[in-house]
Amino acid sequence: MNYLLDTHILLWILVDPDKVPRPMRRIVEDTKNRVWFSAASIWQVAIKHSLAKTEFAVEPATLWRAARETGIEELAVTAEHAVEVDLLPWLHRDPFDRLLVAQARAAGMKLLSIDPEVNAYFRRAKRLR
Repeated sequence: MNYLLDTHILLWILVDPDKVPRPMRRIVEDTKNRVWFSAASIWQVAIKHSLAKTEFAVEPATLWRAARETGIEELAVTAEHAVEVDLLPWLHRDPFDRLLVAQARAAGMKLLSIDPEVNAYFRRAKRLR
């Protein structure tokens, strides 16, 4: 199975793994799964880091290197992902979260997030089937 990490899950996995809910940690640690991070997450961290947001104290380059060294695969942002954002209902206002949802949907991945607004996109998709 392919899993895309929401930005906060990526940060926690690499900086403070005890914050990651145990079921998600098991998914990430299971070698049968492919785990991905989005270039959009690094971009989000870069913006928040440059604004000196305390919850984004890690430098984006450090996070990027650590993710790759840990074996988490990088997912680039494509025009297809941008188009998918346009198809999303406005359940969430954050542009980075909307892009992560679009990427997961376009690539057929599950998005690991604890954000209820992000997860609402996937609950809603199940109801529509």
